[in-house]
Amino acid sequence: MFKRLKAWVEEVKKDIAVLWLASKDERTPNGAHLMSSIVLAYVLSPIDLIPDFIPVIGYLDDVLIIALGIKLAIKWIPAELLAEFRVKAKEIAQMPKSYKGAFVIILTWILFILLLVTWLMEK
Repeated sequence: MFKRLKAWVEEVKKDIAVLWLASKDERTPNGAHLMSSIVLAYVLSPIDLIPDFIPVIGYLDDVLIIALGIKLAIKWIPAELLAEFRVKAKEIAQMPKSYKGAFVIILTWILFILLLVTWLMEK
């Protein structure tokens, strides 16, 4: 069961990369472009329709909305473009990972928290 779930999650990650590429390409039809942008915005948004702290339902809405949005957007992308985007997404996935960006973001948050604590202690 976990192998199937892991394979499904990997497929969703690849499809999200495909949608990102589709949303940036001007050859993508308007409907697919719009749906790709909506799905990507929902994936990246910190705001959920049902908050995640509600057991089961909080995550179930994310899974359903994202999965249905991906399927719909991919259905609207022409086959030749979809094949091209899948190849590009695979190339992107195989690129070496850089931890420099993550380090900069974590360092920025630490500095922000330190400044906030310092400012609060002065008051």
